[in-house]
Amino acid sequence: MRKTKIRAVQYGCGKMSRVILKYLVDNGVEIVGAIDNNPEIIGQDVGDYAQLGYKTGILISDNADQVFADCDADIAIVTIFSYMPEMFAFYETAIKHGVNVISTCEEAIYPWTTSPSETNRLDKLAKQHGVTIMGSGMQDIYWINMPCLMMAGMNKIQKVKGIASYNVEDYGLALAEAHGAGYDVQRFEEEIASAESLPSYMWNAAEAICSKMNWTIKDISQKSVPYILDEDVYSDTLGRTIPAGQVTGMSAVTTIHTHQGIELEVECIGKVYRQDDGDMCDWEITGEPNLVFSVSKPDTVALTCATMVNRIPSVIDAPPGFVTSEKARCLTYPTYPLHTYVETES
Repeated sequence: MRKTKIRAVQYGCGKMSRVILKYLVDNGVEIVGAIDNNPEIIGQDVGDYAQLGYKTGILISDNADQVFADCDADIAIVTIFSYMPEMFAFYETAIKHGVNVISTCEEAIYPWTTSPSETNRLDKLAKQHGVTIMGSGMQDIYWINMPCLMMAGMNKIQKVKGIASYNVEDYGLALAEAHGAGYDVQRFEEEIASAESLPSYMWNAAEAICSKMNWTIKDISQKSVPYILDEDVYSDTLGRTIPAGQVTGMSAVTTIHTHQGIELEVECIGKVYRQDDGDMCDWEITGEPNLVFSVSKPDTVALTCATMVNRIPSVIDAPPGFVTSEKARCLTYPTYPLHTYVETES
């Protein structure tokens, strides 16, 4: 059991980082650095930025190399973009400084087939520096490990159907635009639906399910459909009203057929919510017996941030390289300070 505090760098200070920073402090993690390029927050004390109620002495910096050089961090919590190619440089910087990485990047949950070049290069680099990189968040527990655990009680499985919904307002501009929020229909069709679109977040989660269940994929496909309202809706993230008839987000349905004869159909809905909308996490498993379960209106932001923080000990203890979360040690609720769940002293 480790006896010294885990030392963390928050890499990317957007909407979710305030929650993560609070949860880090709640669990006895020492914040030793914070990085962002937003001129409005550069130089702010992390305590002020995250409304911790006290100053930490750690100032948000736009010089990542300097931050890592000035501290002896155990892990970087990287919360910037959603896809591996645009995240590569940030991961590379942390890894080259010998720092483990955990990330909210949705594709990082299982990127081996959707971004093989970046993933394999990072895997090699992490092994060279003796550190681990892992994606985590809501998908880790609620889209991958929980459905797999529930299926362990079934005799036969024929089809796995999952649907998740979240408010793009909670995650910043990059994610909102990746879902076509604020696009007109023609732009959505050209840049998202008809183009070689990026994998939905459920795509990567479904591949991780197959990995954990030892199912081999025969084929995989995705269809993206826009959400369009007949009323105006205001978006804080876009800073404007999306008029009726324009896109407020999208539904992406990923279908997988396996060589074992089991089909997966998973739907990922990301849109600008109206007042009465809520998050979804619903699962239906067809087989013997049939099984239906859900998380009722999950607080996706809070669950994502708590999962990220609680996952840190198993990242530190994992073997070097790119380790996807379905292969990592089972998550546990940290009753005691987080460093006590690390098996080896640094």
